[in-house]
Amino acid sequence: MINYEIVIPLFFYLLLVYLMAIYANKILSKSGNFLEEYFIGSRDMGGFILAMTLVATYTSASSFVGGPGVAYKMGLGWVLLAMIQVPAAWLSLGILGKKYAIIARRVRAVTINDILLARYRNKWVVILGSLSLVLFFIAAMVAQFVGGARLFEGITGLSYNTGLIIFAATVIVYTTIGGFRAVALTDAVQGVVMMIGTTALLAGVVVAGGGIPAIMAKLAAIDPALITPAGPDHFLSKPFILSFWVLVCFGIIGIPHTAVRCFGYKDSRAMHRAIVIGTFILGFLMLGMHLCGAMGRAIIPELAVGDMIMPALTLKVLPPFFAGIFLAGPLAAIMSTIDSQLILASATIVKDIYLNYIRPETDTQRPAPGGENLLHRLSFYTTTIIGLIVFAAAFNPPDLIVWLNLFAFGGLQAAFLWPLVLGLYWKRANAAGAIAAMVTGVASYMILAVFVKRVAGMHVIVPTLVITLGVFILVSLLTPKPDSSVITLFWGDGQVRDHGQWQR
Repeated sequence: MINYEIVIPLFFYLLLVYLMAIYANKILSKSGNFLEEYFIGSRDMGGFILAMTLVATYTSASSFVGGPGVAYKMGLGWVLLAMIQVPAAWLSLGILGKKYAIIARRVRAVTINDILLARYRNKWVVILGSLSLVLFFIAAMVAQFVGGARLFEGITGLSYNTGLIIFAATVIVYTTIGGFRAVALTDAVQGVVMMIGTTALLAGVVVAGGGIPAIMAKLAAIDPALITPAGPDHFLSKPFILSFWVLVCFGIIGIPHTAVRCFGYKDSRAMHRAIVIGTFILGFLMLGMHLCGAMGRAIIPELAVGDMIMPALTLKVLPPFFAGIFLAGPLAAIMSTIDSQLILASATIVKDIYLNYIRPETDTQRPAPGGENLLHRLSFYTTTIIGLIVFAAAFNPPDLIVWLNLFAFGGLQAAFLWPLVLGLYWKRANAAGAIAAMVTGVASYMILAVFVKRVAGMHVIVPTLVITLGVFILVSLLTPKPDSSVITLFWGDGQVRDHGQWQR
């Protein structure tokens, strides 16, 4: 049965999202450079918008549905583990931010592969990066679509498939119409919604459970391990905690859709403000949502699917109208992750593949008559088609989406982390090393993830990154040094004297 008290406020929230997409599309239609506006918002984000879009992009179905679902099963130990993610915004902007912004402006970079092309000047680096990005983004977006559909199913009374259709249509339409600016604007609104929703639900859980001491006593009565750092069956061992820090914190600097945020801010003050705001908001959201999941075990002790704990809690502890408002919080988190991944996957195909190798003669700054319209249509169609592919894949969902999301995270890090970081900070890094690292990273990660699962108690991302780092350094040292013009571009005066010769 459909709960209209919940559906109505949710409808108005989705309507607001559509209106922001229309506004962004009007700006897009007046832009002098379609690609820069559509894919990175013309590089004019302020500190608050940058912080919100970074946090909203990072938080996802894993943070608002999958993570609390695991905390429901594992207890407070998983809450502690989730807090490892707090420095993610600081690491992303602090390590990559300023240098990425400088280089991106020098070479007019729109995608992460534009930076790789400028650094390594090899088409195979771009092709391998593009294939890896699209492959793992599809897996990640499937997890987000499943999370959004489950929220609709659990709270509104709609079926899973109906919820999936509504959710997918909203994300695909507003991302396709508005591009990066629509993504950034909705991320800012969604960040505020997430804060309000998290606060309301956490307060409701504490009140419904009779206070924190009573909740802790109920958890201990269910299973004393739920209130210990190690969790049931000592699941959270020290090696796993270390590897989880690598996977969801340090490795985030190798995730393309967070790294590309460093292209779009307008000045250093905006970046510094975003580091402070982003770190605080991310910490609050991680703590609040995972605490809700863990403490929810005391309120709803028997739940077959852990991922349903947030919808179930919302219905139990909040009045229907406020439950509808809260539903917008996790939906906002999920939407803001999908839209970022969707727009970057589209940019990869349009900019990195089509314009670089299929139609390299296209001048994106001064397109021929009709060429601008062609880029418009191609970008819109590509975004829509990728969204529809992910939508179709989400009809057969896994039980715990957090693991699918983490698998995609690890794959992206295996492909991009060292080529990006060493490309920025090690002058000796070259194309041969980057190609070897990408191939070795993705292959070893897939083999270890499928056949080994854990190595000495650690997530397989740790040995994968160690192997990849060794291969990158060894191959780079055994092959010729980068051209001197690359060193000048990244570490010198930055004059792009021969840009036209190597750009494609």
